[in-house]
Amino acid sequence: MNCLFDLDGVLVDTAKYHYIAWRNLAQRLGFEFTEQDNERLKGVSRMASLEILLEVGGLTGKYSDSEKEAMAAEKNAEYVRLITQMTPDEILPGAREFLTALRAEGIGVALGSASKNAQTILDRLELTSLFDAIIDGTKVSKAKPDPEVFLKGAEALGAQPSECCVFEDAAAGIEAARRGGMHCIGIGNPQVLSQADFCVNALADMTVERLRELFNK
Repeated sequence: MNCLFDLDGVLVDTAKYHYIAWRNLAQRLGFEFTEQDNERLKGVSRMASLEILLEVGGLTGKYSDSEKEAMAAEKNAEYVRLITQMTPDEILPGAREFLTALRAEGIGVALGSASKNAQTILDRLELTSLFDAIIDGTKVSKAKPDPEVFLKGAEALGAQPSECCVFEDAAAGIEAARRGGMHCIGIGNPQVLSQADFCVNALADMTVERLRELFNK
């Protein structure tokens, strides 16, 4: 039995920092970018997010590819600046306790995140030592729902996919786990995450015993 965890929305919520960084860019370009506008960016790549932001500001087609690359880099630099100020207080409820319990039972633990800043975030949260392997956006080329990130996580743990359980808060992540031949537990709305084995509100609702029940079905 091994566990693979998505990062954002499962262990920590960095969505607010993405929003602040995009909002700051929009303000520099001369328009307001609201939280409602930001909903359109969820699960979308950085460059596609920029196109949406420019559309919101009525600036579609105004900038060259090189100018847009510079804007995307500016946004990411601001995001990185913000997350380097994170503290362990920002870990989502129950996450540290569940990770610690898994380690105490000798269960393999890996991260499977598309974020290229995952290592920075884990370091700031003081969670790095609780992972046997970290597979992030610097080690994969395919985005979820492709199962690459989770398959590489299983490989790093020396485990077969059928021996792994993924914890995810996004439908694309649940689909990736399924396509990889893994068990999966959804964090959030069971109607949205209907492909999961079951859903919990947060890792605070998980125990090693409940995990074992899933594998022993």
